[in-house]
Amino acid sequence: MPNIISQLKALKLHGMAECYAEIQAHNSELIDSVALLLRQLLEAEATDRSIRTIRYQMGSAKFPIHRDFLGFDFGQSMSISR
Repeated sequence: MPNIISQLKALKLHGMAECYAEIQAHNSELIDSVALLLRQLLEAEATDRSIRTIRYQMGSAKFPIHRDFLGFDFGQSMSISR
């Protein structure tokens, strides 16, 4: 599993990373009990930021409508002859 401090720094939560390191140095029993929860929260935050970034980029691209192959009518397309 990735290091919690490096995950905090990757999410630009430097103050939380410093605080976590201080707490870890003083209360190792407390940290061990909440480390799993903290890892799950960090993974959820990283995933959410990634999704929001993609959503923002898709919105700023200003595509007219969402299309996929399921909705495409191949019968109306023109044939190409060589």
